[in-house]
Amino acid sequence: MAKEYTDANFQTDVLQSDKLTVVDFWAEWCGPCRAIGPVIEELSKEYDGKVNVGKVNVDHNPQVSMNYGITSIPAILFIKNGQVVDKLVGAQPKANFVRKIEANL
Repeated sequence: MAKEYTDANFQTDVLQSDKLTVVDFWAEWCGPCRAIGPVIEELSKEYDGKVNVGKVNVDHNPQVSMNYGITSIPAILFIKNGQVVDKLVGAQPKANFVRKIEANL
């Protein structure tokens, strides 16, 4: 299951992790966000133990969203060793996520 990242745990769970972390910035009212929700859940299961996969609700966690300049959602950041190594914006097919994950493992 995808992890819930928040303003409180982002530093320790994402930035200090030695694994690639996929972070989906989303909101409950966002249709495209809900559309890719199942894809994010699938990725969290398929890459369990190899890649951290989680979500940040932009309405509840404004600090993290602001820190990364998130202006459009869904926005998916791929973070490794505390740095953004790739990103996707908008609803995307699963293959695009897999390609970005595999390129950054």
